[in-house]
Amino acid sequence: MPRHPAPPPTSCPPVGRMVRVGNASGYWGDDPAALRRQLLGPTPLDYISMDFLAELSMSILQKQRAKDPAAGWARDFLAQVTPLLGELRRRGTKLITNAGGVNPRGCAEALCAAAHTQGLGLRVAVVSGDDILADVPRLLAGSERMASMDTGAPIAPVADRLVAANAYFGALPVREALRSDPDIVICGRVTDTGITLGALLHAFDWPLDDWDRLAAGIVAGHIIECGAQATGGNFTDWQKVNTWSDFGYPILECQADGTFVVTKHPGSGGLVSCATVREQLLYEMGEPTAYLTPDCIADFTSIRLAADGPDRVRVSGITGHPPTPFLKVSAAYTAGYKTSGTLIICGPDARAKAQAFATLCWARFEAELDHAGLGRPEATQTELVGDDACHGRLTPTHTPSEILLRLSVRDGDRQPLEVFRKLLPSLILSGPAGVAVTGGAPQLSEVISYWPCLIPRAAALPRVDVLEQRPVSPEPQRLAATGPLSWPDVSGSQALPRAADGRPRLTSFPGRRVRAPLLAIAHARSGDKGDTANIGLIGRSPESFAWLARHVTAARVKRWFAGIALGQVHRHLVPNLWALNFLLDEALGGGGTRSLRLDAQGKTFAQALLRVEVTVPAALLDTIAEADRPSPGELLPTRRRRQA
Repeated sequence: MPRHPAPPPTSCPPVGRMVRVGNASGYWGDDPAALRRQLLGPTPLDYISMDFLAELSMSILQKQRAKDPAAGWARDFLAQVTPLLGELRRRGTKLITNAGGVNPRGCAEALCAAAHTQGLGLRVAVVSGDDILADVPRLLAGSERMASMDTGAPIAPVADRLVAANAYFGALPVREALRSDPDIVICGRVTDTGITLGALLHAFDWPLDDWDRLAAGIVAGHIIECGAQATGGNFTDWQKVNTWSDFGYPILECQADGTFVVTKHPGSGGLVSCATVREQLLYEMGEPTAYLTPDCIADFTSIRLAADGPDRVRVSGITGHPPTPFLKVSAAYTAGYKTSGTLIICGPDARAKAQAFATLCWARFEAELDHAGLGRPEATQTELVGDDACHGRLTPTHTPSEILLRLSVRDGDRQPLEVFRKLLPSLILSGPAGVAVTGGAPQLSEVISYWPCLIPRAAALPRVDVLEQRPVSPEPQRLAATGPLSWPDVSGSQALPRAADGRPRLTSFPGRRVRAPLLAIAHARSGDKGDTANIGLIGRSPESFAWLARHVTAARVKRWFAGIALGQVHRHLVPNLWALNFLLDEALGGGGTRSLRLDAQGKTFAQALLRVEVTVPAALLDTIAEADRPSPGELLPTRRRRQA
C-alpha cells in the first residue's frame, strides 16, 4: 500500500482540516492491548502517542544499559508494536513515543530488525541529546549548581552517586523528526505533553511563538498523557463507567485554531465527560496559571470545557506565555537500601494484636542492633493495611477482622536491614495468636532518590537521526541527521502569571443543614511529584465549587492530613474547572523509592479527602445535576456501607 504523503514542512493544512491524535500508553506497564485497539478502531487516527517514562524510569533503564549496551529502552513497546508494523504503514498512522528511554537509537534498531524479519520497510526518526549524565562534571565545573527544586541544595554532594540525569525536551525535536515523514518517532526524555504538541506543530505548522496555540497543544497532551485516566479510568464516580472491558483510550480531534474535542472510539468501554476530563486536568498540577513546559507556559485557569455529545468534550479558550529560559532535569542518585515485611494478623482484636506485634518487633530489632554494635536505621514505618493505612485519621473508627501488618526499614547501610530481614520471620511463634505467614525473609531493594533541578536551555540540545529499514536490507540505513538543534530565543520571557486565591461569590442557602462526605458535592484526583502530593478537588456544580472555595481551606486540609502532610499545604483556585488544587509538601515519605509508605505516590489521597464529613446546606445538594451526582451507595455512612 502507498504511504500517505506528509504535508510540506512550511505549508498549513487545508482550512477546517481535523487532525486526530490518540494515546495508547500512560506509563511503562500500561495495557499491552491498547495500541492494537487504538490503531484498529473505527476512527482513523493520524498520530498515536505513547508515554512510558516516569521520573525514576531513567535510572532503571540506565542500570539495564550498564549490563547490556543494547538495552536501556522500554522493551514492552517492541512487543506491542511489532505485530502492528504492517498495519501502521498501511493506515499511514504515525506513532510517537518516549519509549527510547536512555537508548533511543537501540530501540530504533530493534524496531528495524523486527521490520526486516517481517519483510517490511520502516522509517524511524530518533530524538536524542537529553541524556546529560556524562556532562554533569562539566556543568558543575562551569559553576552550575544544579540545585534541587525541592530543597535548594546543590547537587555536588551526591554527584558521585548519580545514576541518571536527563533534560526534559519538548515538542521542537518531535516536529523536526516528523519532517522526515517517519513511520515511528522514538524519543528519550521528551515531556509527556511534548509528544502530542510535536504532532500538532507539524500538522498545523504553528509558529513557535504562538503561545496560545502552543498552550492548547500542551493542555491536549496533558489530557491524554495518562491514557485511560481521561476516559473513565481512576474516576471518582466509577459506577458511571459503562463497561470496563475493551476500555477506550483517549482520542483528540484537533483544529488549527487550537480548539479540540476529547473522545474515544465509538462502542469502546470507558466514559468521556466534563467530569472525567476535569479530573485528568487537575492530575499532577502545580500552580494552575503556570503549567511549565519547555515549549511554553500554559494557563489552566483559561481552559473552557463543554459537552459535545455522548463521550465528547470540547476544549477551548486556552492561553499561554513564553517558557522560562531553563530546562528541567530529572536526576537520580543511589541513597541506600530499604525492605518491607508483612504478616497477616487475624481477629478477634486484630488491631490490638497488630500493634502489639509491631511493638514487639521494633523492641527486639533495637536490641539486636545494640548487640551487633549498629546504630538506628534512617527510617522505619508501621502500617496496618486493612485498618486504613493510607487514610489514617480521616477514616471513621471501625473494627477490622484482619490486618496485613507491614513493617519497613530504610538506611544507607545494608547491615541494619540484614538484621531486620532475619528477625521478622523469627517472631512468628513468639508473638500474639492469629498470625499467618505471608512469605519468608523480606528482600532488600536499592533506594534511588529523585533530584529535580534546572539548567540553562543551551546546556542540553536535541538531535534527530533518521533510520530507513528496507525490506531487502539486513541493516537500517542512516538517511539524515539533524542537530544539535537550537532552542528558540526566550530571553524576553514575561514574568510568570499569578492568580489571586480569592473566593467566588457564595450563594446563600437558608434552611436545613445536613452532614455529608465531601464526595456528595465533589469528586477528586490525586498524584505525586517527588515528595509533594497534589489533590484536585472538583465541585459537582458551580455552587458546590463556591462552597468548597469558602470552606475547604489549606489550613483545614493540613489539619485533616495531620501525620501525613508534614510540610506546608498550598491551595490554588481553578474556577473555570470548578476546582481547588492542593499541594501537600513532605507528604510521601521522601517520594519515589525513598518512601516506605504503602501509597508512595499519593494516589489514594483524593479518596481519603472525599471521605471527610462536613456540614452543608441541604439545598446545595439540589444544585447538582442528576448526571453529576455520586452513586447513592457511595454516600452510605461507613459502617452501614461495610454491613451492606
